Amino acid sequence: MADITNILQISPVIPVVTIDDPQHAVSIARALADGGVRIIELTLRTGSALTSLELIAREVPDILIGAGTILTPAQADAALAAGAQFLVSPGTTPALLNHMLTLDVPILPGVATVGEAMAVMDQGLETMKFFPAGPAGGPDYLAAIAAPMLHVQFCPTGGISLRTAPDYLKLPNVSCVGGSWLTPRDAIDSQDWPRLTELAKQAATLRG
Repeated sequence: MADITNILQISPVIPVVTIDDPQHAVSIARALADGGVRIIELTLRTGSALTSLELIAREVPDILIGAGTILTPAQADAALAAGAQFLVSPGTTPALLNHMLTLDVPILPGVATVGEAMAVMDQGLETMKFFPAGPAGGPDYLAAIAAPMLHVQFCPTGGISLRTAPDYLKLPNVSCVGGSWLTPRDAIDSQDWPRLTELAKQAATLRG
């Protein structure tokens, strides 16, 4: 299991991308890269997600492509075989975490509570996804647990927007945020790739 710390420094925002049509996959990735965001968490929420992942991994080498919504060990294996360079889960079970720890790839296990975070820490990890960030307590929650969980870093995802992202990014225990606002469905449907590039440019400057 490789360290994910450096990956979370690539961009202040990791686009959380769901692609329905693999024919759009390469264009989406290139549009984000053109805007200065060179990392994607591609969710496995569609039947063709692995095809999209494989296309991006092959055709857009300057994008670091990860697989999100990993729910089972089998999904982790399939994503890795398709070219995923890191793995992200929305939550964490012992079986899933133990399996991902055996893989030679950075992982970002999801947590929503202090107890869940402590269970992940028991396995030697101190970098986690905080999901769903908004409903689970938002910046106030993360600020409150910073002191007792001094060394833990989070990538909050879920309900975050361009407007609210700075509230998270200013926290000492937040490495970056995940956001789906960089790839709005209407822009993808209309193949408005310049709009994605502009949203990526805005996101890339958020850390100042």
